[in-house]
Amino acid sequence: MKRIIFLLVFTALGTFLFGQKTSSKYARDVQSIDAIMKAYYEVFSGSSTDPWQFERDKFIHSENAVITRWDENGKTGPHSLEAEYVPVLIAPKENWYEKELKRTVTHYGNIAQVWSAFEVTTEPNGAAIMRGLTSIQLHFENGRWWIDSWTSMQETEEDKFVDAFLKKQ
Repeated sequence: MKRIIFLLVFTALGTFLFGQKTSSKYARDVQSIDAIMKAYYEVFSGSSTDPWQFERDKFIHSENAVITRWDENGKTGPHSLEAEYVPVLIAPKENWYEKELKRTVTHYGNIAQVWSAFEVTTEPNGAAIMRGLTSIQLHFENGRWWIDSWTSMQETEEDKFVDAFLKKQ
């Protein structure tokens, strides 16, 4: 019994003293708009055997971040970051490589608006199975960038808006 207690205390103490804090672990991800956008795309991109990066994703978002998506009926619905994870956790993980195609940034003071065109493939250099556009709002506070909200819309056969965005100067 003493060994078990000693082992538990030793493990907890070791984790506390030597474990890397989330704030230092992902500090580089939030030092610039380029860095946070890179992290934004990396957290869910990868093969079916790569682990989800929920901790990193949560770190780059502000506490009350709002996500808005269109459903299959063309209706929007805002929800929390945690609600965004529910379908991800239910479905089996598949290869999913999300790549940024083009970005425009409008930045005034401590706020920024990012428009980001993206494509999704199932292989690292495969053909796109989906394209879309995301509007991302960020703010700079306490020496770092935070994602406050994002709205994402996928391109359809009827509306190829990504092409228009890619051609725009």
